[in-house]
Amino acid sequence: MSDLLSGIKVVELASWTYVPSAGAMLADWGADVIKVEDTKGGDPARYLVSGGLRPEDSRVNANAVMEIGNHGKRSLAINIKSPEGREIFGKLIGQADVFLTNWLPAQLERADLTVDALRKFNQDIIIARGSGQGQRGPDANRPGFDGTSYTGRAGVAFALTPDGVEFPFAQTTAFGDLQGGSTLAGGVAAALFHRERHRHAPIVDGSLLAQGLWSVAPDIAIADYYGNDGVPKWQAGDAPNPVVNRYKTKDGRWFQLMFLQADRYWADFCVRIGRPELADDARFTPLANLTANKTEATALLREVFAERDLAEWAEIFQAETGAWCTLASPREVPNDPQVIENGYLLTLTDDKGEEFRTVAAPIQFDETPPRPTRSPGHGEHTDEILTELGYDWDTIIDAKVSGAVL
Repeated sequence: MSDLLSGIKVVELASWTYVPSAGAMLADWGADVIKVEDTKGGDPARYLVSGGLRPEDSRVNANAVMEIGNHGKRSLAINIKSPEGREIFGKLIGQADVFLTNWLPAQLERADLTVDALRKFNQDIIIARGSGQGQRGPDANRPGFDGTSYTGRAGVAFALTPDGVEFPFAQTTAFGDLQGGSTLAGGVAAALFHRERHRHAPIVDGSLLAQGLWSVAPDIAIADYYGNDGVPKWQAGDAPNPVVNRYKTKDGRWFQLMFLQADRYWADFCVRIGRPELADDARFTPLANLTANKTEATALLREVFAERDLAEWAEIFQAETGAWCTLASPREVPNDPQVIENGYLLTLTDDKGEEFRTVAAPIQFDETPPRPTRSPGHGEHTDEILTELGYDWDTIIDAKVSGAVL
């Protein structure tokens, strides 16, 4: 159920998408995630323009990246550098189970938020840190986004760039952030379990560099084993196994085959595509012959798939037991019956009454999707959270006047 972490309080001091997305996942699982923001502009992700798209041109009043990485949280806007703000923050940490941050080691040191300092507020708090390059080494305090630490430095762009192209692979928005956030959230869940069993609160560390390495681990390992630059690359549209490849359809779309055990599926596949005579063609069976004659087989299959539109091929392959799919566009994915039936999207409403959808955490419990919740406004829950911490209204008003809270 989505209340699996009910009763767990997470204090998040983080911005952009990597670490906040871990907080969003914990919120989807039922945790009370309090997003601590400064009293000025808050998380800069609130103002992120993705792909040059202007917010005023959107049909809804919502920032897509902000919603993905922050839905389900409460926002507390305080100045933790002020004495009053520091006191509030200390009380908050004292009642929390997890402290989640993307502040770098030097930043935490300057703010007196080291492990030892945090443990003075709460000995049992789990400290979870997500960084660009990790907590140790010469670049521990170097800033990192997924476009640098994950896609560039970890070898992801190199691994995903075909030979012969002018420019390397360029990621989409938050490509590595969301993968890293998922891993970090899993680490927090493991730490909570360990604390429950052993009464010890571990420190959880993740980085975009580590996540990138994990994403292309086969390339890294093969490069080490063979002294090369990873899994051999093939020209775009080519593949060692012609039935582990994608083919262009009559209407300019793409159809993906993933028959890793080609001999198992080849005969039925040939009948399905209207070429039964190929089922026992010695050029293409067994698999060793198919791969040896891959150029001829690929050219033939390109001709076959170009004869029909994508929708026709999808209908023809409905009974296929091997793995295949159509290459969907982001506009098509939300209408996929599998996406809808499994509750992989949250349907929300903006302040104008317009419905919009955002992606839920990819892990569910007891076959129950999370409740649909929006990301908070900047400092939206400040008064509510301060009241929960035991502050009376006179003290809250004084804190607002002094600038300690928003």
